[in-house]
Amino acid sequence: MGFEIPVWFEIGAYVVLLAILIADLLLIVKRPHIPSAKESTLWVVFYVALAIVFAFILFGVTGSGDVTGQFVAGWLTEYSLSIDNLFVFVLIMGQFAVPRQYQQKVLMVGIIIALILRGLFILLGAVIIEQFLPIFYLFGAFLIYTAWKQAFPGEDHDSDEKKESFVVRLLRKRVAIADEYDGAKVRTVVNGKKIFTPMIIVFAAIGMTDLLFALDSIPAIFGITQDPFIVFTANIFALMGLRQLYFLLGGLLDRLRYLHYGIAFILAFIGVKLIFHAMHENELPFINGGEHIEWVPDISTWMSLGVIIASMTVATVASLIASSRDRKAKTPEQAAAAVAEEHLTPPTVETPDERPGN
Repeated sequence: MGFEIPVWFEIGAYVVLLAILIADLLLIVKRPHIPSAKESTLWVVFYVALAIVFAFILFGVTGSGDVTGQFVAGWLTEYSLSIDNLFVFVLIMGQFAVPRQYQQKVLMVGIIIALILRGLFILLGAVIIEQFLPIFYLFGAFLIYTAWKQAFPGEDHDSDEKKESFVVRLLRKRVAIADEYDGAKVRTVVNGKKIFTPMIIVFAAIGMTDLLFALDSIPAIFGITQDPFIVFTANIFALMGLRQLYFLLGGLLDRLRYLHYGIAFILAFIGVKLIFHAMHENELPFINGGEHIEWVPDISTWMSLGVIIASMTVATVASLIASSRDRKAKTPEQAAAAVAEEHLTPPTVETPDERPGN
C-alpha cells in the first residue's frame, strides 16, 4: 500500500469515535426532542469539521497524501449514499406515522444498526479480498448494476414496498403489536399484557433498509481503498450527524430530485475502477492467460475524489435549479407533492387543511 497506520492510532481513533457515538446516544435518551434548524446546523458542521480534522491528523500520522485522499474520497462517497438513505428514512417515518419528537431515537437506532452491519461486511470483505482478489470483478459488476437501478429504478420501488409490507405482515402475525405508540417505548402494557409497540416494526424496516444500503456502500468504498481502518472510519464519519442532517434538510430532501443520478454516476465510476483494478492485477487463468493486463489504466485516488465531488455538485445544483423553477410555476404544496411523488416520500410542505388551526 505504501503506508502503514500505527496500531496505537487505530485503537485511539476507535475509542474516541465510540465515546462520541455513546455521548450522542445518551443525549437522545435524556433529551428526546425535535432539534431546531440552528441546533441541527451546529451539529452537522461539528461532525463535518471533525471528519476534516481527522483527515489532517491522518496525514500527520502517516505522512501520506494518498491515504488522506482515500479517507476523504471514501467519506464523501459514504456520505452521499447516507443522504440517499435519508429519503428512505423519510418514507418509513411517514408510512408508520412516527411522532416527530421520537424520530431522533429511530434515526439513532438506525445508525447503530448500520454501523454493526457495515462493520460485519467490512471484516467479511477484507477477508474475501485477501483470499480472492478476483472478487473485484464481482464487486465492480454489482456496483454498475446498482448504479443502473439507482438511475432508472422503474418499478423497483414498488417491489421494495411489497417486500417491506411482507416483512411487516410477517412480524404482525408472529408478534403481538399494539395499535398505538407509547412514547418512544418498544414494549408497552395493554390490558395487563406486555406487548410490542409499532416502534418494533419501524426498527425492523430501518434494519432492512440499512442491510440493503450496506450491500451497496461497502463494495463502493472498497473500490477506493482496501484498508479496513479507513473503510470503517469513513463509514463512521459518514453516519455521524446523519440524524441532525435529517432534520436540517427537511424540505430540501424533496428538492434533491437529481441526487440519485449523481450517486448512480459515482457507483458506476467506482464499479469501472474496480474492474480496471481487477484486470490490472488479474489472476484468472481464462482472462489474458492469467497474466496482468498492463495496458488497463489505474485510476488514482485524487481522480476518484474529483469525480465524486463533481458528481454530487452537479446533481445538487441541477436539483436546486429545477426545484426553483417548479416553485415559481406552482404553489408550494403542488411543488412539494410533485417532487415527493417522484421519490415516493411524503411531501414536507403541509397542505392548508393539515396546518394547525384548520
